[in-house]
This record gives sequence, structure tokens and C-alpha cells, in this order.
Amino acid sequence: MHSVSALEVYQAGELTVIGFGGRELLDDMNVAECRDELVELIRDNNCKTLAFDLTRVRFIPSGLLGLLASIRKHGVEVHLYNPSADIREVLEITKLDSVLQMHTLDVEL
Repeated sequence: MHSVSALEVYQAGELTVIGFGGRELLDDMNVAECRDELVELIRDNNCKTLAFDLTRVRFIPSGLLGLLASIRKHGVEVHLYNPSADIREVLEITKLDSVLQMHTLDVEL
């Protein structure tokens, strides 16, 4: 696992898995920096799917949500694993739940 700015890349390749280091709040993330890092990961790994592990994350800033939705323009599927109830609600209200696939997995912490 190697760090990419505030992101932690668990696996890189066609399926790239990214986490946030167990942080509950992502309000201090630099969205422009994250966008650059994600575009680089997609390009360097011929990525087809980005999977974001949101285990323990309670809050995602709107800029980051917009970034996750816009990543699809690069021909990449975006999957969100273990989004909190609050994050699910925001995705439903903004209709992003129709473009970002959500999954729940049991994770032993």
C-alpha cells in the first residue's frame, strides 16, 4: 500500500482500490490534488474500475463527490464500498446514486 496525497491506494491496476486511511471526515482534502492523482492512477494502470473504500468515513465534501462523479468521463466505473447512511442520503438527494455504484461489505475492524 502506498499513499497518494490524502488517498491510500490498496491495489492498482484495471481494478484500483482506494481508501482514506480510516478517517471519518474528509473535509480537509485538496480536491484538485486528488483529481490529478486519480487521473494519473487511471492513466498509468489502464484502470477500468475505481473502488473507494468508505469504511468509517462519515462525511465527504461536495467537491469530492463531484470529482467522483466526473471521473466517469475517463471511461472508468466508480464503486463506493460501505458508504455511511449520511453519505447514502446525500447520494440519493443529489441523484449521484444513479451513476455511482454502492456496495456494502462486512469488514472486520
